[in-house]
Amino acid sequence: MTSSSPVKGSPESEAGGQFEYFGWVYHLGVNKIGHEFCRLRFLYIRGSRLFMYKRDPHEHPDIKPIRRGAIGHTLMVEESGRRKVNESDFYVLRLYNRLDETKKGEIACATAGEARKWMEAFDHAKQQAEYELTRGRSTRNKLNKETEIDLDGHRRRVRHYAHGLKKLIRIGQGPETLLRQSSLNVNIQTAGNLEGDAGDVVEGHEWKCVRTVNGVRVFEDVAGFKDGKVVLVKAVGVVDASADTVFEVIFNIDRQWRYEWDVLTEDLELIDTLDGHYDIVYGTLDAAYQTSICNRWSSKSDFVFSRQWFRGQDGTYTILQFPAMHKKRPKKAGYRRIKINPSTWEMRILNTTAGNSKCLVTHMLEVHSKVWRGWKKNQRSKFEKTVPYALLSQVAGLKAYIGANPAFSNESSSMLLCSKNSDYSASDGEFVDAAEATDEFYDALSSDSSSSDEDSDKEVECDKKVRKMRLKNVSWAIAGFSRKRTADPFASKELDTSVDPIALDPTQYQGSMRQGKDGADGDCWTSPDGAGFKIRGKTYLKDNTKIAGGEPLLKLIAVDWFKDDGCINNIALHPSCLVQSEAGRKLPFVLVVNLQVPAKPNYSLVLYFAANRPINGSSLLGQFVDGTDLFRDSRFKLIPSIKEGYWMVKRAVGTKACLLGKAVTCKYLRQDNFLEIDVDIGSSSVARSIIGLVLGYVTSIVVDLAILIEGREENELPEYLLGTVRLNRVKPDSAVPFGI
Repeated sequence: MTSSSPVKGSPESEAGGQFEYFGWVYHLGVNKIGHEFCRLRFLYIRGSRLFMYKRDPHEHPDIKPIRRGAIGHTLMVEESGRRKVNESDFYVLRLYNRLDETKKGEIACATAGEARKWMEAFDHAKQQAEYELTRGRSTRNKLNKETEIDLDGHRRRVRHYAHGLKKLIRIGQGPETLLRQSSLNVNIQTAGNLEGDAGDVVEGHEWKCVRTVNGVRVFEDVAGFKDGKVVLVKAVGVVDASADTVFEVIFNIDRQWRYEWDVLTEDLELIDTLDGHYDIVYGTLDAAYQTSICNRWSSKSDFVFSRQWFRGQDGTYTILQFPAMHKKRPKKAGYRRIKINPSTWEMRILNTTAGNSKCLVTHMLEVHSKVWRGWKKNQRSKFEKTVPYALLSQVAGLKAYIGANPAFSNESSSMLLCSKNSDYSASDGEFVDAAEATDEFYDALSSDSSSSDEDSDKEVECDKKVRKMRLKNVSWAIAGFSRKRTADPFASKELDTSVDPIALDPTQYQGSMRQGKDGADGDCWTSPDGAGFKIRGKTYLKDNTKIAGGEPLLKLIAVDWFKDDGCINNIALHPSCLVQSEAGRKLPFVLVVNLQVPAKPNYSLVLYFAANRPINGSSLLGQFVDGTDLFRDSRFKLIPSIKEGYWMVKRAVGTKACLLGKAVTCKYLRQDNFLEIDVDIGSSSVARSIIGLVLGYVTSIVVDLAILIEGREENELPEYLLGTVRLNRVKPDSAVPFGI
């Protein structure tokens, strides 16, 4: 059974029609009398509209949608992780309105890959909605009317449906995919043409290949070897399958599958699930590794470890594994409880020729330096019989297992395209239909979809002729609209050079966090240059080349470190805020970035970046400052880098640029001479999990952050850094109460 992925194409092909995504999902929710339900539903996304059916409308032409609604720019789609649904593990997506989280719904997908594809489908729909708003006042008024309704109100009947279908993209293939017991029966197609680079930060490790095992390279971190306590080692191999598929194989603890590639473990058992991205597993070692670690009085070894997983915006999966304890599995007679080495898995998509799915699998762990040194001095030692060696060998086993099963690697896209003789255009009639039915998508997901209040739509009309083609993300159209606004000679100038610059001296602006003197200083901030970050170069669209970041455009003048029982919003409006001070009001422009950290109490790290000249309104920065929230969400990037700290924290945080508006909820406040961006880290369960890990080590880590606006068009490249900050071993206790 195969599952399809969206395929990109030319702007010309996209301009002639809309994206159509469809497939089977579980609809999760609570009905009118408070009972939870889980129902198999056929979901259909057409342009910026959502439809839900009890059966496949292609097989049942007379079927009518039971729910439908609009997808607007306030939609947020969050991965809730794995959950038991009908006695099987599924991947749940939570959908909610970022301005009103009471308007929400959930769907469950068979595999992590299908969940990713549905997230891409909703993202395309949001971009389509934004593109439609740029097409004219009439269309804008109709769409605004559609989105200003009461989302909890009565659902009007839909009078017209789906005329002029153009591009159909199937996600999954049928309800049997969701009803099966094992998610491994489905092949998952990777997203193609993604960046193949490992990160957007200059690598701090120095890896040296010390051995190859069955086509898998084993490395040690030479730079980190000098501390004499532990050594970081990793096994790296290319696997002929998508990152989605490899993740499914690694994460599955079923004995039947594990025995095919895992040389270390004998049995694994899931004993607790803390959330969809965090669980606890109990296991026993294979008999071949018992004698090397057990004494003569014990015959078996067992262990308990935790697993945290998340998927980056580039499709890379990361799994963190820590030794753990759990009350459900105390030590028992006849077993020796051991601590598994802290380790991480990473599955990164590789750029390959069309039709081939490959990913780079990295298994990294820490090994006691005595064990590693002994093996290096005498390679005939018993290192091959140790647990670290068995862990490293898992990559070779995984590579061989997947290579021997063509079902894993024969992944192909089965996108369908229905063409009409005349090109589709979003006519006024199309939007009249949308305006008549004023439900938004939350009505389609937040209540029981078994309701008998079925809508009376016409069936989907499309020709039977099917052909393949490549599609491109609709963001090209939005970018094209932006280009029209920047066609003046100063489009590349971010600041107004006709105005004399002012001097920016951070000592004139007071924040609650102290500015540091040097790298040895603690509980403070400094502003590093951009040399440690990699950003898109002038030729990025042609060859994916990245360059070192230069000096930031904006200057960091102060940092506040607040704590409060609630979430702190609109800090720039507070009378005691720097922006409201006499010196702050004289600044040409201030970008206020409020990173809201969920904890007890809640923290806010507030960064103040100032410009020495006014913003050029026709520049990319000007479009960002005065643009729409959707444009801001799609362009505002943050690059993290842990310069000093525990390696597991480094792996959790990562080094890839993140589009914050797509990962967490961002709220924007544009007034006077400032733009404030409130970044709610707690709005994402994945971000909450990562920040929880970071807070446990925050007093011993040094972290660099860079912010920038993503460049997507040739005239927006090369990128530039808006600002940077280095946080040196910050102490939570030093945060000051907000408003004092």
